[in-house]
Parts: sequence; C-alpha cells; structure tokens
Amino acid sequence: METFRCFGTGDALYEAYHDNEWGVPPSNSPDEHELFERVSLEAFQSGLAWITILRKREGFRAAFAGFDPAAVAAFDEGDVARLMADVGIVRNRAKIASTIANARALLDLHERGHTLADVFEAHRPPTRARRVSRFDQVPASTPESTALAKDLKKRGFRFVGPTTAYAAMQALGYVDDHLEGCLSAA
Repeated sequence: METFRCFGTGDALYEAYHDNEWGVPPSNSPDEHELFERVSLEAFQSGLAWITILRKREGFRAAFAGFDPAAVAAFDEGDVARLMADVGIVRNRAKIASTIANARALLDLHERGHTLADVFEAHRPPTRARRVSRFDQVPASTPESTALAKDLKKRGFRFVGPTTAYAAMQALGYVDDHLEGCLSAA
C-alpha cells in the first residue's frame, strides 16, 4: 500500500505538526504546561482552521506566559485587555477567559492530588479494530469525548465541549485517527 500524509501536505509547518506532534502525548511535567497548552490551543481552534492556530502558536506562547498554568491563573482584567489587543493571537474574549479559568481549574485539580493527564486517561476509548480511510468517517465526538467534556466542566474547565474534547483526544494520542495508509499510522 502506498503511504501518504493524511493532512498537512504542502505547508511545512502543518507537515511538521502532522509528522511529529499530532497524536503524540505531551511530555510529562509536574505543572502539565505542555498539556495545558495543547488543550488551550484546541479551544482556540474551535470554529477556525488548525493551521491558523499553528501559525499563531508562538504568539500564543508569548501572550500566555509559555502556558505556565500558575502564571496564567494569575491573569486579571488588565491581562485580558492586553490579550484582546494582541494581534499575535486569536482575540476572542470567551476563549481568552476560558484559558485563564482553565489554568485556575488545573491548579485546583493539582491541589486535589489529580492530574489533567489522569482525567484524559480515564476517558480513553478502546482501541479501534480498523482504521478509517477518509476523514468523513472520523467522528466529531464520541461517548468518551462527551464524558470527558462533562468531567472537565464539572472540574471547572470551560470551552471544552465534546467536539473540542475529541479533537484534544486526537491531538494528544488518546485516539489515533491517522487515516489508513498514512505514513504516521502506527
């Protein structure tokens, strides 16, 4: 079978994301800043093309203190105003506010002795028996992503509906939706 890249071909940034990051779990760290970044960017992507977020990623990192959860949790209305004026990011007040709220929810989760990775892991779906051949066969959400979204919301996270939760599950490797024949398919 001939292999191909199931998305991103033709744009070096998108190709690198597909080949090296999509479906790859983030590195572990006590503050879970990489996981927090990736979940935050999935929320910002809602309603937009992922390439838009990739092109603004460095701007997001600069604007959100490298996605250090403690730093972002301390953001106030002055920071929201600063972020709303920052052309290097997606300037959506609801998404900015949810990122700050999610940093606070993450810190609360840690204070309770839990991790965000454990929350995701608790909702990992069973491995599929067969890979799909077209993206229109990939679900936008699943019972597991619906349960994950509900669990995250219960824990104080915002802007994490079932579709965003599923996109995060894909991006973080909790599900593998590389198409059949994709060069990155396991």
